[in-house]
Amino acid sequence: MGFPIFFFLLFCLILSCSYAEHVQDFCVADYAAPQGPAGYACKDPAKVSVDDFVHSGLGVPSNTSNVFKFGFTAAFASNFAALNGLGVSVGRSDIEVGGVVPIHSHSGATEVVVIGEGSSIIGGFIASNNKVYQKILNKGDTMVLPQGLYHFFVNQGKTPAVIFVAFSSESPTVQLLDTALFQNDLSTDIIARTTLLDPPQIQKLKRRLGGTN
Repeated sequence: MGFPIFFFLLFCLILSCSYAEHVQDFCVADYAAPQGPAGYACKDPAKVSVDDFVHSGLGVPSNTSNVFKFGFTAAFASNFAALNGLGVSVGRSDIEVGGVVPIHSHSGATEVVVIGEGSSIIGGFIASNNKVYQKILNKGDTMVLPQGLYHFFVNQGKTPAVIFVAFSSESPTVQLLDTALFQNDLSTDIIARTTLLDPPQIQKLKRRLGGTN
């Protein structure tokens, strides 16, 4: 195949994909159908209603009864059907006084946060060159957290904090560093060798977070 033909076919493919993205207005998730690698199947448009495009729940505080004194309520494609295929989602974080959002990351999703309530909240992220970008945030402040980078929040204020978040993914993944290390059966010896932490401290954290080994 010559280069002109190859590029012509490539152009046609790109054009057809672009058209496919806009061939319908939405793809409300059909939770009754099998879920594939590309996400949920589309609900029959005849069965779609305005209620599919409205989600309630972010006005209710999250459960913060845990060691971090932090809770999260999600509005993702898995529980907000109209987000399916749109590449966006939202959520709510509640942080008690002295609480933290542990260091964590989202692969493939940039996060934008808005401080809804609270003051003197430390927000920050760690770049791939290990430089830390952090700032004290107050009600009304907004911060962007680039995709894939570890980030965190600490409520050092005198009142509970509420943070509203938006993601550039309808189904963002999350991995908390603390639970990834200490809430599973990864051996203490391996963790000690790969992190340089002392085994007694590792065992203490495993007991606190529910890990074994």
